[in-house]
Amino acid sequence: MLERILSSLEDDKAEDVVSISLKGKSEIADFMVICSGRSTRQVASISEKLTDRLKQDFGVLSKVEGKETGDWVLIDAGDVIVHVFRPEVREFYQLEKMWMSPGEAVAAART
Repeated sequence: MLERILSSLEDDKAEDVVSISLKGKSEIADFMVICSGRSTRQVASISEKLTDRLKQDFGVLSKVEGKETGDWVLIDAGDVIVHVFRPEVREFYQLEKMWMSPGEAVAAART
């Protein structure tokens, strides 16, 4: 599922995509994916297309929060949590710093 999510985000031109393994850190999911969209419209569109693809490909009905405002959309797909931000909002919350260890930053940036 993680590979399909990353592929979907790439198809929809999400920027600065980072994948973080949550194994051993949290039981909420196996992975967290963080990315940015350039505008509220793109953030909402990326999120909508991703949830549609997850439903079609895996039968997953994702829980979605924040799509109405388009600043920060949280998509809970079960094993993978996806955050889609506008760049300013992403910079403010800095989720990567909260969840990644220093060694992961290099590996995640290549994902």
